[in-house]
Amino acid sequence: MTDTSRVLIFDTTLRDGEQSPGATMTHDEKLEIAMLLDDMGVDIIEAGFPIASEGDFEAVSAIAKASKNSVICGLSRANYKDIDRCWEAVKHAARPRIHTFIGTSPLHRGITNLGQDEMIARIADTVTHARNLCEDVQWSAMDAIRTERDYLCRVVETAIKAGATTINIPDTVGYTLPQESADIIAMLLEKVPGADQVIFATHCHNDLGMATANALAAVSAGARQIECTINGLGERAGNTALEEVVMAIKVRRDLMPYTTRIDTTKIMNLSRRVSQVSGFPVQFNKAVVGKNAFLHESGIHQDGVLKNVETFEIMKPADIGITETNIAMGKHSGRAALRTKLADLGYELADNQLNDVFVRFKALADRKKEIYDDDLIALMTDSAANTSDDYLQVTWLRVVCGSDGQEAELKMLVDGVEKSAKCAGDGPVDAVFNCVKTIYPTQARLKLYQVHAVTEGTDAQATVSVRLEEEGRIVTGSAADTDTILASVKAYVGALNRLRVRAQKTAPDADMKSVSYKL
Repeated sequence: MTDTSRVLIFDTTLRDGEQSPGATMTHDEKLEIAMLLDDMGVDIIEAGFPIASEGDFEAVSAIAKASKNSVICGLSRANYKDIDRCWEAVKHAARPRIHTFIGTSPLHRGITNLGQDEMIARIADTVTHARNLCEDVQWSAMDAIRTERDYLCRVVETAIKAGATTINIPDTVGYTLPQESADIIAMLLEKVPGADQVIFATHCHNDLGMATANALAAVSAGARQIECTINGLGERAGNTALEEVVMAIKVRRDLMPYTTRIDTTKIMNLSRRVSQVSGFPVQFNKAVVGKNAFLHESGIHQDGVLKNVETFEIMKPADIGITETNIAMGKHSGRAALRTKLADLGYELADNQLNDVFVRFKALADRKKEIYDDDLIALMTDSAANTSDDYLQVTWLRVVCGSDGQEAELKMLVDGVEKSAKCAGDGPVDAVFNCVKTIYPTQARLKLYQVHAVTEGTDAQATVSVRLEEEGRIVTGSAADTDTILASVKAYVGALNRLRVRAQKTAPDADMKSVSYKL
């Protein structure tokens, strides 16, 4: 990269983001998100970890074949088997990349039982092997921040000499602070021979809430690749959020004279879609893409915005793809109006998809006087989460609530066969969940149940998220409806469908269980 003002955006939503417990995506969902990232201008898409499972391999391979603009990258540990499998998956891309890593801190050297010199030899051997397969090789020093500085210089020099073209310095546990993040990059650029011939990347986690600050500090010191995810999705407290670093660079060009290739008007659509397929709602006060990011309730703020919007807004909603109008639709709106409105919100639907959504839209319009943008987004969430192809489908529900008890009666299709149950419970949600467990016995444990009102009023839709855990597999289901109980059971059943799909996937290699692969 000759343009030193360009910052490359490396998106790892489909790899590191999906490792967040419950954020599992289907093959088709991964492919869809990858194509949206490709279209938005992401420079490198880390599509997955090919050795982890057959499903991951197939997803990475499909993304590599379909990509048009982005470099497609796969992750591999520091061994030939991983690297070869990674290459088999990404080699179909017009611009493939192998990303290999090893933990270099004292803690990780202890796990791998490698001494410093043994690890140096392993790095030289595996990076050379990767480079013999692919011209574009990225190497990462996992837990770099807690690696001894002199040793970090040694391993980075080794990787460069072996042929790595990008060197990633991950803050694997979200431990660093902005000044330290910058100092480490500056030190490596100054001390390591050949450092000026490669691209340095920064990969930050958000455990202390400073992932974005740490990533930008690294860029100020010379890093030219930021590894990030949509909505900051990721394990524990998440990763650096793509939307935050991209908009920070765009808004503060006076202090950060850098550019990215990202079409920022596509950010909001991607944020919503990732939230849908992952089942992770975006917090209301989330920077850039949160529901409240451009809302003003304080009288002083409202007055200032009315007189001059720049008084309290440092970026425009349109900059990230939020439509300026919020025209309510109702039961008299037709297909053409619905298609146009959904397109404004970032949803391009084929005719058969539109017909299905239109039926749901009309049903919703019969229950609500006015349907706003957030209602349509919730409708799309529900349409994506509950389809006619699902193994489990809710067909009928009746709930009786009163001071003398709660009882639910439920009918469901189980692989096309209708079954029913009638159960009591400690509240209506408990009663209907008991019905589901009677019809479809499961050992899955409920880890999370949360309800959000989409809009104001007693006729507002409720979006419900349910997280289940079974045998170490964690999934999330979501659904929306004006009937909170119906939304609850649809979310619960949606999570069970996801659990079933995950259980059918090929299990990871046995040796994966003892080796961390989380950068």
